[in-house]
Amino acid sequence: MRLQKFKTPIDKVIATFSIVVMVGLVFCVVWQVFSRYVLGAPSTMTDEIARFSMIWVGLLGAAYGVGAQSHLSIDLLTMNLKGKKKALNVIFVNLCVLGFAASALIWGGGVLVLKVYATAQLSPAMQLPMAYVYGVLPLSGAVMSYYSLLYILDAVMDFFALPAIQMTTSEEKA
Repeated sequence: MRLQKFKTPIDKVIATFSIVVMVGLVFCVVWQVFSRYVLGAPSTMTDEIARFSMIWVGLLGAAYGVGAQSHLSIDLLTMNLKGKKKALNVIFVNLCVLGFAASALIWGGGVLVLKVYATAQLSPAMQLPMAYVYGVLPLSGAVMSYYSLLYILDAVMDFFALPAIQMTTSEEKA
């Protein structure tokens, strides 16, 4: 991918954040089990932290998967294609991902966050505004959209550059 320099910093941030949250999630679950079965008094706060962490890791992990183009349908549709057909397929698939991310996650998630914020809904144990928990929806949608736009731009550049690259390659073989 020619646009790797625009993708790599986002990859690193998401990967680092996800690792930190997963470590915290493991700690919370271990503490929850220990406090429930050894101490006989389960910690409600760690249960809530674990649930919210799973939401954030799951959605940001999905965004990371879009950035890695590791979604099953993306790979399944493009692995046997070559040349312009592959570029067109990459454009189509990423337009679909962009459409979903923009409509469902950014717009729909944004509406949800605003409604939950307006109602001042709080989590039961930590009294954390639920808008913060749901904030990952538009965030992950924005990251998915960013990755999709990068792949669309790269595929468009491939689509228009392929004939020149193929001519150069065939001329070198002759």
